[in-house]
Amino acid sequence: MRTAAEIEHAAVVLRAGQLVAFPTETVYGLGADATNASALHRLYAAKGRPADHPVIVHLGAGADLEAWATEVPEAARALAGAFWPGPLTLVLRAAPHVSRVATGGLETVGLRVPGHPVAIALLAAFGGGIAAPSANRFGRVSSTTAEAVRREFGGEVETVLDGACAVGIESTIVDCSVDEPRVLRPGAITLEHIADLLGARPELGGATRAPGTLATHYAPDARIEIVTASELEARIHELDDTNVTFGVITFGPEPHPVGPTNAVTLATPASIEEYANVLYSTLRKADDLGMDVVLAVAPPVDGLGAAVMDRLGRAAAGR
Repeated sequence: MRTAAEIEHAAVVLRAGQLVAFPTETVYGLGADATNASALHRLYAAKGRPADHPVIVHLGAGADLEAWATEVPEAARALAGAFWPGPLTLVLRAAPHVSRVATGGLETVGLRVPGHPVAIALLAAFGGGIAAPSANRFGRVSSTTAEAVRREFGGEVETVLDGACAVGIESTIVDCSVDEPRVLRPGAITLEHIADLLGARPELGGATRAPGTLATHYAPDARIEIVTASELEARIHELDDTNVTFGVITFGPEPHPVGPTNAVTLATPASIEEYANVLYSTLRKADDLGMDVVLAVAPPVDGLGAAVMDRLGRAAAGR
């Protein structure tokens, strides 16, 4: 846990209109005062984020949703009650005073209450909403460590708070501004979790613009190829006969590709939770090693696996 002095300094930096990177349970957020248009423009410029791409506003525990939204449907209240603090973002119709810089010009706003102790402490010290997209250049691999943030932004970010990101991929986004809630981005709060709570499985996708939903996103310099476990060995042998440098992310009980190979084993997650946790750090490692290609074994597409496959698919589309 960061010291009280570090947290208070970060809150002062935010009040001054500067940027603060901080850990959440999902990934690192790059934070700015959600009510300060100048700070928000600085945030968008640092990320290279298009002005029409909304950011998520992070709120402290017990926040009044009516202060940010014109309407809070019963489904949204149920989801917030069940999963906040936690890796869930709710899209609601924005109150008139909510900055349209933060909403990307939309009449909706994404809100979440993070569950990380550093984020909780920072929000309490700041006393307001913090607009915080993932702490990486737009479209690139998200950061899950303070070191990754520092390498990404250098001196452009005034303060970086240290902390570990337990989940490792971004929050689930549920659009509650429409008649029936829809999941715009899968995450650790799964479709199954939501169905159990609301009594019906939500549809995946929707027309509302939301963070991390472009076809190409989360992309390293290396080309990502998604393969099944049965396809992996043959693809390794094909790449062995070329001059490309390549790495492998396995999944399940087999820790390493069979037989001698030029492949570098980048990660060997044995569970879907581990896969999510190490995904971004592994993709960054591939770039650090100068990999041309990463072969990633596809996980099952139920539960958290749907979110991991979503991130792999967007990363693969990037190159």
